[in-house]
Amino acid sequence: MEPIGNTLKRVINASSLTARYEELRNEVMESPGVQEFILDHSQEIDKTVVDKSLGKLYEYATASHHCDQCPNIEGCINVMKGFEPKLVLSRGYIDLDYVKCPNKLIDEEKRNVTNMIDSMYMPKDVMEARLHDIDLEHDPSRVLVVEACAQFLSAIGEDGSLPERGLYIHGPFGTGKSYIIGALANELAHRQIRTVVVYIPEFLREMKQSIQDQTLNEKIDFVKKAKVLMLDDFGAETMSAWARDEVLGTILQYRMSEKLPTFFTSNFNYDELQHHLSYTQRGEKEVVKAGRIMERIKTISRPIQLKGKNRRTQ
Repeated sequence: MEPIGNTLKRVINASSLTARYEELRNEVMESPGVQEFILDHSQEIDKTVVDKSLGKLYEYATASHHCDQCPNIEGCINVMKGFEPKLVLSRGYIDLDYVKCPNKLIDEEKRNVTNMIDSMYMPKDVMEARLHDIDLEHDPSRVLVVEACAQFLSAIGEDGSLPERGLYIHGPFGTGKSYIIGALANELAHRQIRTVVVYIPEFLREMKQSIQDQTLNEKIDFVKKAKVLMLDDFGAETMSAWARDEVLGTILQYRMSEKLPTFFTSNFNYDELQHHLSYTQRGEKEVVKAGRIMERIKTISRPIQLKGKNRRTQ
């Protein structure tokens, strides 16, 4: 039997293996990044260092840099997804550090933005909207609403302080009211301002169920203390006196007292909403209590109308 040492020597010295080694070496040395690194460290790197570091150099040369070979974070070809290798000198040899690639940074930014928005029962497409994507052609009222949103953003202080009043966006079904507040929530998230966006009909239904599992106060506190609160489809259904006074009344009273900006969307203008809130599910007429709710709404928001066609039917 041939000694193992002789076998290894024979394999290592095989012409085909040598040829493949030289081919890989040439491929590595043709990499612009490798060439630049060796040139920058010419006083510290010689042929011996290069030969002993060839594995690391090959890993670097065949990797994607600045995402040039990767379509996105999921399609990353590198050893560590979302990270690209960087050549470094370590103890006289060439080694690799891994740093976040552009796709990784973009992905993290998106996740950070998503984490700055707490969406309760809102459609996904609404929560991915951006103001610059809103169609402003042939609809002057949309221009005015978007401008009002932009004014709110421009009024944010350098220290993150917010204007005290939000907007009460009212208009017919399907004109894009929800889409606009979703877009505004995203703009705020990009500025690291946390926003809670709530679809009111589902929220009130959950509040009823929360009485049984004893999470009612916890959920009300979460909503009422939001830095920016957006209440979508306000007045969409006839509510109980309890939901109006104990849930919404509590939330709005807190926000009025703390001067926290609140945004609303509704199919009703102020007068129509007050009339709507005056009647409970049982048909009771409570004008004074409805008036209290309206006083809070008017204090923390200013009305603006969104007209136009129903875009859901187009």
